Amino acid sequence: MFAGFKNGSFAHGDYRIDYLKGGDGPALLLLHGYPQTRAAWHKVAGPLAENYSLIIPDLPGYGGSAGPDPDADSIAYSKRRTAEVMIALMHSLGYERFLLAGHDRGARVAYRLALDHPSAVARLAILDTIPTLNVWEEMDWHSAIGAFHWPFLAQPAPLPERLIGAEPEHYVGHLLDSWSVHRDALEPDAVAAYLGQFRNPRTVASTCADYRAGATIDVVHDRKDRDEGRKIACPCHVLWARGYQSTQEATPLTVWQDWADDVGETAFECGHFIAEERPDECAAALTAFFT
Repeated sequence: MFAGFKNGSFAHGDYRIDYLKGGDGPALLLLHGYPQTRAAWHKVAGPLAENYSLIIPDLPGYGGSAGPDPDADSIAYSKRRTAEVMIALMHSLGYERFLLAGHDRGARVAYRLALDHPSAVARLAILDTIPTLNVWEEMDWHSAIGAFHWPFLAQPAPLPERLIGAEPEHYVGHLLDSWSVHRDALEPDAVAAYLGQFRNPRTVASTCADYRAGATIDVVHDRKDRDEGRKIACPCHVLWARGYQSTQEATPLTVWQDWADDVGETAFECGHFIAEERPDECAAALTAFFT
C-alpha cells in the first residue's frame, strides 16, 4: 500500500516502533487512530510524499509496534509517554522540528506532543478529534451510546480484553461499519491489517491500556494545562467529518479555540476515516495548511 516507502524499526527503552519513511521535503509525522494502524494513511501518502518527507509509525502496541506491559497507573500508554517516544523517533531520524498530523488516538498524542514540546512542532493538523478532557466533560447519555468504547475500554482488566478477544473481527468490524459513511472506501488490505492486529492478545491489552490512560492520567495532564492557561503554540488546523459529529452543524473548532490561538478548520462530507473516505480532499487540505 506504500509504494516507494522504506520500512524502519526504532527501539526506545521498552518500546519498539515500526514505521515507514518516504517522500522528499520538510518532515511530516503522521499518527493513526483506533482501531487502525499506519495503513490508515495509505491513500494520502502518495500525494503528500510529493512535498514532504513522511514518517508513518504504528503507535505503541498497535500494528507492528510494541510497548511495555500495561501498568496500574496507565503511565506506559499515556499520551505524554507516547509523545516522548515519537519525539525520540524523530530525533533518531535527524528531525528536531517537524510538521505533525494525527487522527483519533494519534491526534491525542499529537496535541500532547505539541503542548509538551512546543519547539518541536511547526504546524499541527488534528483529524476528527476534540481534546480528551472535553470528551469526558461533554459526555451525556446520547454521546455515551455513540462512543460506548470510551467507557468500555477503560474498564479494569481483563474485562474488555476478554470480551474483545472472544470475537475480535466482529468487534472491529462493528466499529468500522458504524464510524464510516463510505464503508466501501476502506480497502480490503487496510481492513485486514486493522482486523488482524486484534487477534493478538498483546495488541488488545495495549489498546485497552491506551483508553484507560485516556480516562485517567491523560485527563490529569489536560486539566493541568487548561487550569494553567497553557495553549498550543503553533498554527493548528482541524479537519472534521460531518458524518461522524453528533449533528451536521456541529463543529469542533470552538473547542479547539480554547486550546490554541491560531486554529482553522475544514469540514468533510464523510465518516470518521477522512484520510480513507475522502483521500484527495484530505491530502489537498493538509498540503494547503502545511504549505
